Amino acid sequence: MAQGRVWVFAEVDQGKPTPVTLELVTKARSLGEPVEALAFSPDAESAAAELGAHGASTLYAGTDPAYHELLAGGPVADAVATLAAEHKPALILFGMTYDGRDVAGRLAAKLGVPVIANGLDVLADEGVSVRSAVFGATQNVTTRFDGGPPAIAIVRPKSFVAEPSGGGPAAVVAVTAPIDDKHRRARVTDRVADVAAGPKLEEAPVVISGGRGLGDPKNFELLDQLAQALGGAAVGASRAVVDAGWVPYAMQVGQTGKTVKPSVYLAFGISGAMQHTVGMKGAKAIVAVNKDENAPIFKLVDLGIVGDALKILPALIDEVKARRS
Repeated sequence: MAQGRVWVFAEVDQGKPTPVTLELVTKARSLGEPVEALAFSPDAESAAAELGAHGASTLYAGTDPAYHELLAGGPVADAVATLAAEHKPALILFGMTYDGRDVAGRLAAKLGVPVIANGLDVLADEGVSVRSAVFGATQNVTTRFDGGPPAIAIVRPKSFVAEPSGGGPAAVVAVTAPIDDKHRRARVTDRVADVAAGPKLEEAPVVISGGRGLGDPKNFELLDQLAQALGGAAVGASRAVVDAGWVPYAMQVGQTGKTVKPSVYLAFGISGAMQHTVGMKGAKAIVAVNKDENAPIFKLVDLGIVGDALKILPALIDEVKARRS
């Protein structure tokens, strides 16, 4: 275990901690104690019960309304740096999100300590180290911190499973750090939420993804039909089709997209470049359809079908509908 306290940067959405936050709090329980969370949002205190249920004993909550209007990086890094100087955490964990990366990078610079990003696991045995993937996810390396405290690690979502510990609500400690005027020069003017008809991609039990092998953006309609026929499935995509403008970035699975760990992952017309597979290889079962029998994705699959996805998909949709009826 790490010597001393472990902090988790808690991101809060509509009063609830995000999934990656709960994953990190769960993992933190095995790394040191006490486990404490830090949240900066007008409704941060609303997350105390769920954070406590997953193992956080304390929630440092900054509730200034300005946290909703400003970019998080600057003001939050200032506040966390002040708290770290007072409480001396051994380790601070961040999710690999836009805000997490922004705050972690600025905080590391302010404290003069290293930060390790793109983590897949965090270990605390005679020091803190982070396991991460390199060289297009072909190799895993373990890097040990030689600096600090605190050690600062940024971890990919879905690296851990969120599991309640049975604890009560976290004790709330108000954070009243002033916000420097320089951070008020940039403000968020608008927020647009992605409208999703089905489950969130990163939470769906079944993910159906398409790549360039589908031939045309309109053929993603077949994936939507299969998702509807299965029920509870979400549709994803490879980076190639996102870059081509076929589908929005929110659907991208991979190293620079979302990490998914569904019970079943179905890939249609995806060759299996490392950039993509790093985001889905944790699925319990992988099924792939591709015309190229030498496609790299076939090295990962539990079931591989060499064939035309545009011929197989309609037949599969009809079969699923028939069985469900």
